Amino acid sequence: MSVLVGESGDVLATYAVFGGVYNNHISLEATLADARARGATELYCLGDMGGFGPSPDEVFPHLRGAPDLFVMQGNYDHSIGNRLEDCACGYTDPRDNHFAQISYDYTAAHTSESNKDWLRDLPTEFRRGWGGRRVLCAHGSPRKVNEFMWESMCPDGFLGWALDAHDADVLFVTHTGVPWVRALDGDRLVVNVGAIGRPANNGLTTVDYALVRVFASGLEVELLPVAYDHERLAQEMRDEGLPEEFVETILTGYWTTCLEIMPGQERSRGVY
Repeated sequence: MSVLVGESGDVLATYAVFGGVYNNHISLEATLADARARGATELYCLGDMGGFGPSPDEVFPHLRGAPDLFVMQGNYDHSIGNRLEDCACGYTDPRDNHFAQISYDYTAAHTSESNKDWLRDLPTEFRRGWGGRRVLCAHGSPRKVNEFMWESMCPDGFLGWALDAHDADVLFVTHTGVPWVRALDGDRLVVNVGAIGRPANNGLTTVDYALVRVFASGLEVELLPVAYDHERLAQEMRDEGLPEEFVETILTGYWTTCLEIMPGQERSRGVY
């Protein structure tokens, strides 16, 4: 799926935007390789390095020090970096919070002090000028790091207000784990890039990111799936003693946890 705002023409630059790594070092490596193979010269990670998957420290060699990679802080990174007691994910249901705490405690215990310090000091947004548009990258939303911007809960009026209030023409977010893109009047655009750490409750084992092609007076955003060795990840999760509910999501493509926060439309795409 791709959406164009403005005018197309010669491609002046290609960028990648992704979020929600969730300790999935295998999908992270696959995503970076896919984006670079497609010509992306700058890659933007919108946060949440930890949670859900195994072996947190294995993601950092891919993220730290790469000259083409820009990494921002999500709510998870803020909590881990500041040694807080929970992820501040924004859940309200006891079941959601139960599994979130298991994931958070595991991640906190297996992240090195050096990597925690790095997470603590990450920026909280990126602003760029692409294709004559003011581009803003945030984690949950421009107004709150753990706000969930679900497609079914974001009418055009709200999205237009968010762009106006935060001096942007194009907005990229993550946090929900489910990708979507919407063009608005005035050649404006809002993109939720989904997450590369787990599938999008769609029955597919692939993960998703956004590829951005920049023109002189416009840009095109394409949401792309990435296949990776999900069976290897599932085995690593079992080896680390993570909940079988987490493993099932990786193997089936359907969420088994963090469901209570999902609106009915997004939840209905799954089986639970």
